[in-house]
Amino acid sequence: MNENAKMIAERLKGLREIMDVSIEEAAQTCGIPVETYIEYEKGEKDIPVSALHSMAHAYNFELTALLTGGEPLMSYYSVTRKGRGIAVDRRKSYKYQSLAGNFKGRKAEPFIVTVEPKEKEDLTLHGHNGQEFNYILEGRLMVVIDKKELILEEGDSIYFDSTKPHGMKALDGKNVVFLAAIFE
Repeated sequence: MNENAKMIAERLKGLREIMDVSIEEAAQTCGIPVETYIEYEKGEKDIPVSALHSMAHAYNFELTALLTGGEPLMSYYSVTRKGRGIAVDRRKSYKYQSLAGNFKGRKAEPFIVTVEPKEKEDLTLHGHNGQEFNYILEGRLMVVIDKKELILEEGDSIYFDSTKPHGMKALDGKNVVFLAAIFE
């Protein structure tokens, strides 16, 4: 696990403790087993952005606080220049770039997501509160939502209930880049 991921795990634990939230309650908020949550906080397992988002929403703090250790400053508008969003490497084959990390009180979490192909990747399904929108910018992506497999290509989009178990996989041995927005 990279150093940034370890720091996010430390911030997650620190914020949970400051807010006097038990490990059991935090795990329930994320919709995961307690053992998995403990692995997240210890930095033993990559934390999906969806779990971080669930914690931020449930306990009323900015996702940016977990990702960077700082608070967003902008309340009127926030510009993110090409390639300059807050980078979040949460899982080995997924790279997230926050597109509104400096805007406080946002009602959506927009990201540019890059999914790298993996030959023998087990598709991990997860769910989180809210709804999600994904628009494919390049490549082909297999999306599984509640056991339904869908293939999306450049220019395709999908909007779905993100409480349903879902996962994604790059196809054709190439990276997939897409715009993702998570809404409450």
